[in-house]
Amino acid sequence: MIQAPDLPLWAALIVGIFVLLGASITLIGAVGLIRLGSFYDRVHAPTLGPTLGTTCILVASITCFSVLQSRPVIHEILILVFVTGTTPVTLMLLARAALYRDRRAGSTDVPND
Repeated sequence: MIQAPDLPLWAALIVGIFVLLGASITLIGAVGLIRLGSFYDRVHAPTLGPTLGTTCILVASITCFSVLQSRPVIHEILILVFVTGTTPVTLMLLARAALYRDRRAGSTDVPND
């Protein structure tokens, strides 16, 4: 079994708050994916929620390992850069491809320019 790190109380509170906040935001994004109707509405919820949720969880990880001074936080910073860089690009590519496909097919539920 993995033992919990010996964090000071202030650091444990910060880590706990950011982990709960990140998990809550990611859950809200997942619920938004289920609740929203069309593809164009749904495309925002799974990109904005998990990006901010991942950022909060990475801040918690950076805080934990910075306080423990057990290793540098380069891994978390690289994850943050790649997640926040690739998620919006993927969103734009998916939305533009769907928009192009729906306009070519003559669909009526296509958003205006």
